[in-house]
Amino acid sequence: MEDAVWREIIAPWAEGLDIGEPASESGIQAAEDRIGPFPQSLRELLMEFDGVSDEYGTDLIWTAEKIANDNEYFRADRSFSTLYAPFDSLLFFGDNGGGDQFAFTHSNTVVAWDHETDDRNPVTNSLREYVVNCLESQGGDWHRE
Repeated sequence: MEDAVWREIIAPWAEGLDIGEPASESGIQAAEDRIGPFPQSLRELLMEFDGVSDEYGTDLIWTAEKIANDNEYFRADRSFSTLYAPFDSLLFFGDNGGGDQFAFTHSNTVVAWDHETDDRNPVTNSLREYVVNCLESQGGDWHRE
């Protein structure tokens, strides 16, 4: 991982967060079996806590099960193919509570997907930076500044 343990990274904001219990290796593997491998940084985060929500209920990091369910849905829903570019190259893992979602690309860049325009804008090159930026802004709109 990026020279830090996830609990240490989020410690300054932990009091206001809803942090899930650690995901099991088998739970993560089951999700990956459904939608493909997770980046190592996401696996490591999920092994410490399966999902992170801020004080407003925004799911900054989804649970392994939600990651699998939502990615399957976005990739399979036929109505989306008339509205959006394909989602096969993205791995959604969190949102800002207002409809926009965050995803990894195949190169592990984190992008913000705008649900109204289908824009997929790079916002960070690491999960650590994404988490810190979200927690500092408390709501996930830091990428629009």
